[in-house]
Amino acid sequence: MPSTKPIGIFDSGVGGLTVVARVLELLPREDIIYFGDTARVPYGIRSPRVIREFSREIAAWLVARGVKALVVACNTASAVALPALRELVDIPVIGVVEAGARQAMEATRTGEVAVIGTASTVNSRAYPDAVSRLDAQVRTLSRACPLFVPMVEDGIVEGPVAEAVIRHYLADIRQSRIDTLVLGCTHYPLLQGEMRRALGPELRIVDAAEGTAVELSEILTRLDLATPNLETGRRRYVFSDRTDAFQALARRILPGFMGDMETVDVEGGEFRDALRLLESQAGQA
Repeated sequence: MPSTKPIGIFDSGVGGLTVVARVLELLPREDIIYFGDTARVPYGIRSPRVIREFSREIAAWLVARGVKALVVACNTASAVALPALRELVDIPVIGVVEAGARQAMEATRTGEVAVIGTASTVNSRAYPDAVSRLDAQVRTLSRACPLFVPMVEDGIVEGPVAEAVIRHYLADIRQSRIDTLVLGCTHYPLLQGEMRRALGPELRIVDAAEGTAVELSEILTRLDLATPNLETGRRRYVFSDRTDAFQALARRILPGFMGDMETVDVEGGEFRDALRLLESQAGQA
């Protein structure tokens, strides 16, 4: 695998650009292909079977474009589909859940951690299981916050509506011994300011994007896959649907994003064809 190949990053929508932002800070010379499945967002309300199938199609599509590593920026897909993706492809696959769990372990002092995410992420128990593997003594409270994603997608990230919804889901956390909050969805960092006002400055808020970028850098270095390029890498942003709202959200998340959003029809057969080809190649190996 040539080290000059790009890194593939995907999410169920635009929120995964929070991970791209951290990767670009740490690895500015790497080429990036980002795919956001905006036509089928949100993943958090879908069944595990459908999430796995969507994720496998996207992974196959990115592999067909020659990526050297795959970052699953979507917490829901990381929680539900990561083992299936690692079986499907023969390149490194990095998920945000494991990185977020490690960050939470480093941050907590009381040994009590809260994780917020979509219903699928919470129901998978991926975060509590990952934390338990690191330290079985740490207690983890998981809570689904289903209104957060549509709220962020609509640009409601501060003000009285955002405050009311955040307090509805999280107000009791401030009264507990929980000292660390894991943002188990890539959309949630956009609500951090309002969360801090609601929960107080003492609570540590963990955004797994930073830990994911660090893990990716370590893996590329260990496998001798880091690019030797001396110039800033190329970026390609591809989505399954494009709207003014998605472009505005992308600009809020990723500084310098100018709305250069490519679109591809995820229902047009290209993704399913890529998956069938990859499965047939795996069967012949």
